[in-house]
Amino acid sequence: MKIKQCFLFLSITLLAATSYAQMHTDQKNLPALIQVATGNTLVLETRAEGQITYECSKEKDPLTTYKWTMAGPKAELSSRSGEKIGDYSGPPARWAHKDGSFVTGSQVAVSPNGSKNIPLQLVKADVAGGQGALTGVSYVQRVNTQGGVAPAKKCSADNDGEKAEVSYKAEYRFWKAN
Repeated sequence: MKIKQCFLFLSITLLAATSYAQMHTDQKNLPALIQVATGNTLVLETRAEGQITYECSKEKDPLTTYKWTMAGPKAELSSRSGEKIGDYSGPPARWAHKDGSFVTGSQVAVSPNGSKNIPLQLVKADVAGGQGALTGVSYVQRVNTQGGVAPAKKCSADNDGEKAEVSYKAEYRFWKAN
């Protein structure tokens, strides 16, 4: 009886682990625009929680229009278990791991994620340096975004230059070329 219970427990554990791995590495569930190119392997997944700073400023065209524009993000990166492992900031977009490795990148594509969430995003690495977890990263994906959209408060000549911080959460996935 105990052997059957052990076998059942191991089978369920293996199935759950396989499902978890597929859920997090399966590109099919993501919009095509932000899927990472074939020939890359997922090497690190992090959770991010922080703020995005927006600034009310005049548009270039037409000059009479004002808009909240992103001034930059600042977030803490953590492992799935909740341990702080790094930081994210910008511009330019920069992810830094506590082991001293880092990656900076440029946006390739975005895909909407509802009106109350910043879009999903694919970033191509420009520079990946240091020796550690982020060394050699080729792409970074932002998925499972929550919040972070520009303030609902009116932006006009009356509050030109005003800054506002908005909270957000996301997951960042780091990929390396095979």
